[in-house]
Amino acid sequence: MWLKYLYVFLASVAVDIVPLPLPPAFVVMVFLQIRFDLAVWPVISIGVAGSVLGRYILTLYIPKIAHRIFKPDKNEDVQYLGKKLKEKGWKGQLAILSYSLLPLPTTPLFIAGGMANMKPIYIIPAFIVGKFTSDALAVFMGKFAAEHANEVIDGVVSWQSIVGFLFGLFLVATFLFIDWRSLLREHRFRINLKIWK
Repeated sequence: MWLKYLYVFLASVAVDIVPLPLPPAFVVMVFLQIRFDLAVWPVISIGVAGSVLGRYILTLYIPKIAHRIFKPDKNEDVQYLGKKLKEKGWKGQLAILSYSLLPLPTTPLFIAGGMANMKPIYIIPAFIVGKFTSDALAVFMGKFAAEHANEVIDGVVSWQSIVGFLFGLFLVATFLFIDWRSLLREHRFRINLKIWK
C-alpha cells in the first residue's frame, strides 16, 4: 500500500518540477486517490510534500538555465521584480499565500522567484500553507466528484480546463514579456518580446 502513496509523491514532484503550466498536482492526487482508493489526508500531505520538493528544485535550476535562454535584460528585469517582492516583507508573503490559494498555476511564481534568485525559503512557507489548503479542498472535491462520476465525466475536457491551461500560459508570458523595471520604476507599461538569446 505504501508504494501507491509513493506514486502520489513522485507524480506531484514530476508535475511541479517543470517550468511549464502542466496540470496541477492536485489533479494527480485526485486521480491516484480515486484509482487506488487511498486515504484522503495522507494523499494530501504526501502530495503537497511532493509539490513543495518539485517547486524547490525548480527554483534551484531555473537560474542556471535562465541566463542561457533569456537575454541579460530579461534576467535583470525579473531579478528587479524579485527584489521588489522581497522589500514588501510580510506583504510579499501575503501575496504569495494569496496566489497559492487561488486555482491558478504556481509555475509563474516559482519561475519568477528562481530567475530573481530569491531564496526558496522566502517563497515556500507561504506556498505550503496555500498549497495545502487549496489542494485539500481540491482533493475532497475530487473525491466527491468521483462518487458522482457520471455527472463529472462529461466535463473533464471542457472549455474551463482549456481556458485554465491557456491562462497558465498567459501568466508565464506575463512574467517573461512585461518590462517590470519600467513598470515599477517609471510606471510605464512596456512589452518586450525579444527576451531570447
